[in-house]
Amino acid sequence: MPVPGTSTPTRRPLGGSAEPPAPATGRWSRREKGAVGALLAATAVLYLWDLSASGWANSFYSGAVQAMTKNWTAFFFGSADAGNTITVDKPPASLWVMALSARVFGLSSWSVLVPQALMGVGAVALLHRAVRRVAGPVAAFVAALAFALTPVAVLMFRFNNPDALLVLLLVAAAYAVVRALEAARTRWLVLAGVLVGFAFLTKTAQALLPLPALALAYLWAAPTGFVRRVAQLLAAGVAVVVSAGWWFLVAGLWPASSRPYIGGSTDGTAWDLAIGYNGLGRLFGNEGGGAGGGRLPTGGAVPGGAEVPTGGFGGGGGGGFGADAGWLRMFGSSVGGQVSWLLPAALLLLVAGVVVTWRRPRTDRVRASLIVWGGWTVVTALTFSLMEGTFHQYYTVALAPGIAALVGVGGAALWSRRDRVAGRVALAVVVLATGAWAWVLLTRTPDFAPWLRWVVAVLAVLAAAGLLLRRPARLVVASLVTAVVLSLVGPAAYAAVTVTTPHTGSIPTAGPEGASSGGMPGGGVPGGGTRGGFAGRGDAAGAAPGAAAGAARGGAAAGGAPTGGGFGGGAPTGGGFGGAVGGGQDVSDELVALLQAAGTTWSAATTSTNSSAGYALASGTDVMGIGGFSGSDPAPTLAEFQSLVEAGDVHYFISGGMGGGRGGSSEIATWVQESFSSTTVGGTTVYDLTQPLS
Repeated sequence: MPVPGTSTPTRRPLGGSAEPPAPATGRWSRREKGAVGALLAATAVLYLWDLSASGWANSFYSGAVQAMTKNWTAFFFGSADAGNTITVDKPPASLWVMALSARVFGLSSWSVLVPQALMGVGAVALLHRAVRRVAGPVAAFVAALAFALTPVAVLMFRFNNPDALLVLLLVAAAYAVVRALEAARTRWLVLAGVLVGFAFLTKTAQALLPLPALALAYLWAAPTGFVRRVAQLLAAGVAVVVSAGWWFLVAGLWPASSRPYIGGSTDGTAWDLAIGYNGLGRLFGNEGGGAGGGRLPTGGAVPGGAEVPTGGFGGGGGGGFGADAGWLRMFGSSVGGQVSWLLPAALLLLVAGVVVTWRRPRTDRVRASLIVWGGWTVVTALTFSLMEGTFHQYYTVALAPGIAALVGVGGAALWSRRDRVAGRVALAVVVLATGAWAWVLLTRTPDFAPWLRWVVAVLAVLAAAGLLLRRPARLVVASLVTAVVLSLVGPAAYAAVTVTTPHTGSIPTAGPEGASSGGMPGGGVPGGGTRGGFAGRGDAAGAAPGAAAGAARGGAAAGGAPTGGGFGGGAPTGGGFGGAVGGGQDVSDELVALLQAAGTTWSAATTSTNSSAGYALASGTDVMGIGGFSGSDPAPTLAEFQSLVEAGDVHYFISGGMGGGRGGSSEIATWVQESFSSTTVGGTTVYDLTQPLS
């Protein structure tokens, strides 16, 4: 999808070098201010529209936010409960933002989700500024629009997973590098390092994927001597280490007896979480204990008959729900509709941009920008494609800024060569490739707007034919506008569906039903993607009875079985793979009243923080999630839990939690079943820990 830059083409001798365009750092025209203001306002409306329809969204994180509003130690560590039993399986930076919002405005769906939407608007604005400084206002506008309408971006900026803050910080880091490249400014480069460091505190190793591109661009193109460039990069590296490492240092020095167990780790330390489960484990599989351990075996079947794809939930070979690892994963049926609409165009324009700028001086800022955004896109796409550990479709939101920026910068560079036959042919090829790929993606959802693919096809042919012409100028410009429209109409349609569909659970997907169906039946997830389940789809047709009541209470996301069973139902012993991911169980009024009257430090305990979050949000009480994300973390141990019960700190045990059949959580569930009397409350089996059997 080509985009015009800021300069008009001039005749150059065949094979001559092109002069770099003047930087667009001057005053903005009134028309440009109005256009950009309208774009950002429309983006805010898109991301904020009916936001509370998703309720708590991922209640795994919303439950932690509730705990963090009650206890400052829980706030610092990102604990899943105010009693500080265990943390979530990520560093707490994204939770800090939501928890501060909830402390100021009160805990609600809005106070949790609005910060995410505002982060999206900020990321779009920063991307616009970064592209404008290199490629001009029109290219910047198109890049920002493409980013704002990317379906997975629309999804994640309306959701409470850590990815919204991750993307904002990385886009801000790229903008800082663009500024540093203008005059070799150390302070901008150090700021970029600080931003990458805080991105590491958001989602650990994933924050480092754009780092090689940022460093290479500066090392190659900064307008200063080589020795100074190296020294500046070393200073930026120190900034990364300090801004990323301070929290890990404090967490490591904190006395183990008074800190929560770090969820997802194998030894209770933050370093192990970063290096293991959220680091090497993501790349090579075998994530070990914690959230990665204790999941279903590779290629196994789940209760209910759904077949788990190769790689299970986190094992090697498949990467979970994102289809099998391989070079074409980003284009596959599971991922393509989320983010890849403009990926072919971005890659083609990256190559074209490098060719156009090949003979320019070392310090050419257009080529440097292509290194920034092209390196970001290629490294991230290859990592996501080939990683053997857990991979989910929504991770690809990290690709959206790079793709959009390449469309803007590369399109402007190619547009500057439209006076040549080769330039015009290249423009037409990019347009036809974009239209052809949009056709493929739209045919994967044949029941969704079947006429749209024909519109895209016709527009692609017309735009390509017009761009092959050199004159008249009005026709060429009209063809360019047509190319932009055909490139964005598919993502815009998917974005519209995403906005009008509530999403809950841990693994949301964008677009219409079937847009990410690869690897699993029923929309790409076990159980067909019902409300509050693994898919995180919120269509009412898939909701279980009682869904509306659960959402109205503001408690657990509606849609699970009354016993709290998502995978495997809710066996009275707490065994099996029960409990929907993200705490998607429905909570009855009777159970809410029971928990609110408990009068203990923890009103109840259940296996996994996925399940406990739903009960905690519904009742407003503190509920212990034994074993962390999937119930397989060794926290608390059986002895520790027995001590808490003996001290009268835990009143009830709720069976049916996710992961109750493995590790320490299984031992605790078995001990509870053998030692205490049970009753059924609102369809849920509850053990009264103050009433031993003997």
